[in-house]
Amino acid sequence: MKPPRDPYRTFRPTRGPIVALAVGFACLIGFIALLVTVGSSPNWLLIDKLLSGAFLAVGLFLLWRQASVRAQPDDEGLTVRNFIRTTRLSWAQIISVRFGQGRPWAVLDLANGTELAVMAIQRADGDAAMSEARRLATLIEEHDVTGSD
Repeated sequence: MKPPRDPYRTFRPTRGPIVALAVGFACLIGFIALLVTVGSSPNWLLIDKLLSGAFLAVGLFLLWRQASVRAQPDDEGLTVRNFIRTTRLSWAQIISVRFGQGRPWAVLDLANGTELAVMAIQRADGDAAMSEARRLATLIEEHDVTGSD
């Protein structure tokens, strides 16, 4: 018999990080090829090399941020790391999760009337994403301190 899966395991997209890492690797290989083929040209100055390297570094940083999107639940709440920022929420701050048709990722309805995207649960992941959205909804329900429906 298969042991039950940990309900507090980290939420992560499956396809997004793979694509981001593959694109990052391709960019790195392309930059190396650029240095080998054009780098010795007298028309390609040091500033050109430095700016190209800086552009690559910024691109790789952004791809790394995309690849590291996740949501980490624990007994106290949920830490959501999206592309731009990381937000820590207590379970009491979260009212519900929505993941309807046409939404690229799950969205949390918060007690202060705002919403927070959870990019770790992405529509591109198909049925697995639906299952993860249900798991998150179950965690929210289990930690509901108000006892409301």
